Amino acid sequence: MKYLHTMIRVADPAATVRFFELLGLREIERMDNEAGRFTLIFLAAPGDEDAQVELTYNWDHEGGYDGGRNFGHLAYRVDNIYETCQRLMDAGVTINRPPRDGHMAFVRSPDNISVELLQDGRLDPAEPWASMPNTGVW
Repeated sequence: MKYLHTMIRVADPAATVRFFELLGLREIERMDNEAGRFTLIFLAAPGDEDAQVELTYNWDHEGGYDGGRNFGHLAYRVDNIYETCQRLMDAGVTINRPPRDGHMAFVRSPDNISVELLQDGRLDPAEPWASMPNTGVW
């Protein structure tokens, strides 16, 4: 398993990038998604580019985020997403978004923190995951 990033939602990306730059982080990647109407900005400390902060700016969201919704998720790359999800599910962990695509899943901690699991590459779709519905917000 490898730590990838922590995601937070932001209302003012320019101000948030300035804040993190004051802390010493630098922008390493930016992606605009026209279809999804959001921007992702990845920042990291120089020399520690593997530990990233992902800023997510939803273009149509007005105002701030309340109730902790600005914190998005932790993300980890796993060796085998199906085996990892099965082990977690067998232990009673909620799978909010199953790995139907053989690449990405979201699970929920006991404190309702979303954790994104990413397969390095893609596995072929497999049952029971391919037909399993989402069980919650991730």
